[in-house]
Parts: sequence; structure tokens; C-alpha cells
Amino acid sequence: MQPPVAAVIEAHGVLERLVAELNDQQVTEASGLQGWSRGHVLAHLTDNARMFGRLAEHALRGELVAGYDGGTAERNAIIEATAGRSAAEHRAELVAQTAALEAVWARADDMDWHRPVTFRNADLAATVFARWREAWIHMVDLDLGVRPDDWPDDLAAHAIDFLLGRLPAGTRLHTDDARRQWSVGDGPPDTVVTGHVCDLAAWLAGRTPAVSPVAAEGLPALGPWPPHPPQRTDRA
Repeated sequence: MQPPVAAVIEAHGVLERLVAELNDQQVTEASGLQGWSRGHVLAHLTDNARMFGRLAEHALRGELVAGYDGGTAERNAIIEATAGRSAAEHRAELVAQTAALEAVWARADDMDWHRPVTFRNADLAATVFARWREAWIHMVDLDLGVRPDDWPDDLAAHAIDFLLGRLPAGTRLHTDDARRQWSVGDGPPDTVVTGHVCDLAAWLAGRTPAVSPVAAEGLPALGPWPPHPPQRTDRA
């Protein structure tokens, strides 16, 4: 499957416009993520672009490197160290890192997208999909006007694909607007959850939907976010 590079570039444009008028006071205010200011979210989005650009640069040379040499601790330290930038500094760094990421992607050909990366033990194409999720989901967290019902339907459908493992076996998701459904496990469903595709995606992502999905017996509890690296489900 071809990665949605054009769609991610479009998301980057939306993000840049969203923060174009952001001021220093707004940067310090709480985001939609507990314990994080808007500055933390922007720091994460900016460094996430840098990290994916690093993976891509090395992948194009046939090299495998970690996203962060120091693992999660390094990632968190970078976010904490850069969250306090001014609004202008955040904008400049965000634009620079997204442009650099897009420039690396522009050098990739059809075969390059299959090159392995350490991120989720996947390929380069998977990082494009991941950046698509990161951009749109965290735009909601910035609490500057973008809501889950602003997400493109194809992004929402992809997010459901990615997050389906949070649901217990026997759950079926049915969209009331896109004529799509997803099932967890085989056999007839125990629970059918219905909603707009963006609302289903928001619920699975732990964000507030515009209209809550519904199920006859109540919504099932969500499991953890898909682990990194993915866990094997087959047994030797």
C-alpha cells in the first residue's frame, strides 16, 4: 500500500495554520493531555517529525537506527527541554522539522517504502501512516479548534484499523455514515458499536467524540494502546 504522503503534507499545513496566531501565554496553558501544556504537545509534534526524518534518512541508506538512542527517556527529556519555547520558536522549529521530513520522503521511490525501520519493527511506509495519526490526533490535543469530526474520513478509518486491538474479541464496529465495519475475532459479535467513522476513531484514540458511539449493552472497555514493538500473537 502506498503511504499517504500527500495527506500528511496536507495535515502539516493544517497544523501550521492552526498555530499561526498562537501566543506565548497560550503555549503555557493546559492541553487536552493530562500533565502536558500546549508547549509539550508542540514539542512532541516537532521532535516526532525530526525522529521520523532520522529513521527515513538512514533507511534510504540501508541503515537501521533507533528512533531515540536513549529510548523513551531521551524522547521525554527532549519534550521537557523544549516545551518552554516561545510561540515563535515553536512555530519555526515545527516548520523546519516538518519541511525536513517531507524533503526526505520526497527522495523515496516505490521500493524504498518497503525498507525496514526500527519503529514498531515495520517499514518506512508505516512511519508515514504513524505521522498522519500523530498530526491529526495531537491537533485535537492542542485544543485550538480542531476536533475529531474535522479528521478526514480516510484518516479516521486508518486510525480504527490501527487501534482495533484495544477492543475485546467479539466486538464489531459499524459506521452509520461510511458503510464500513470492523470485527475483532471470528464468529458472531457479542457487541456492536455504531457511530460516525470519526467518532469511532476518536473513542478508540481516547479523545472526546462529537457524538458518542452507542452499543446496546454499553460501550466495551478499551485495552491499552498498541504496544511498541508489536507483540506476536502466534505461538511456536
